[in-house]
Amino acid sequence: MPTLFLGKSQVLPLLDMKEVIPAVENAFLQWSLGKAQMPPKSYLTVDKGDFRAMPASLPGAAGMKWVNVHPANPAHNLPTVMAVIIYNDPATGYPLAVMDGTDITAYRTGAASAVASKYLARKNPRTLGLVGAGRQAYTQLTAHTAIFNLELIKVFDISDASVTRLIRSFPQYRIEARTLPDVLASDIVCTVTPAHQPVVKKEWVKPGVHINAVGADAHGKEELDPDILNEAVIFVDDMRQASTSGEINVPLDRGLLDPNRIRGSLSDLVGGLKTGRASDKEITVFDSTGLAIEDIACAKLIYEKVKGKEGYTRLNFIEG
Repeated sequence: MPTLFLGKSQVLPLLDMKEVIPAVENAFLQWSLGKAQMPPKSYLTVDKGDFRAMPASLPGAAGMKWVNVHPANPAHNLPTVMAVIIYNDPATGYPLAVMDGTDITAYRTGAASAVASKYLARKNPRTLGLVGAGRQAYTQLTAHTAIFNLELIKVFDISDASVTRLIRSFPQYRIEARTLPDVLASDIVCTVTPAHQPVVKKEWVKPGVHINAVGADAHGKEELDPDILNEAVIFVDDMRQASTSGEINVPLDRGLLDPNRIRGSLSDLVGGLKTGRASDKEITVFDSTGLAIEDIACAKLIYEKVKGKEGYTRLNFIEG
């Protein structure tokens, strides 16, 4: 049985956000039902960045993502984040596919935020705020416009050029460059920065906002003033990961966050085990660290699309 090899040029055309969102939501549902497994991601730190090993299984699927984060990579004409996913047959362990996971990472992260917004944002949100206009902003925008009827998307980045590129990439939407306080005065806000110090101040955050805190994905990183978290209802994607590498990791370490503000996980919401916002005045926060179940759900989606088709590279890894 040959192993399928899919590079970036094969994977990206197969990614449809309107398919990725329900696949990711279903992964959280399976986890809430006890039908998924996912150890916490393991970090390997090197001089210029880090690697992360992320194994998981879902019904009928298993695999692992090996992903790096190297902030200086743009100087080498390389993405900051690159990933490879090994997708296995859970019945035999055979490697069914090896595929580029860089775009899968971006898409599933955007999809997870959109799922969180579906459960935590106020009804009928009309504005989306993006703090950061890098690669992840594109899939946050794509995911939210796939499920919400947004009238205005407001963007802030320290790089005017990045904001301009983002706006030009989506001419079908009304997107405007705004100051950071203006961006935060949105119904839904997605923070997608590499910050190690809070960039979002409490006085800029309005009652009723839902925030997807996406940028903090390693120990010591944070984007939000801890005072915001202490007034918010917080849901995490995984408590084990969030407490060591998510938005809550620094304030928890420093004793600046009341743990009782953390109501549960996104799987609790999707599985109906917990309720989300109680009023239109509440501030809600989703702490997104990125889960392997999301990656394997997307890898399964991609594999099922191409497994019987010609025109793809295959290799017999294990000779009889």
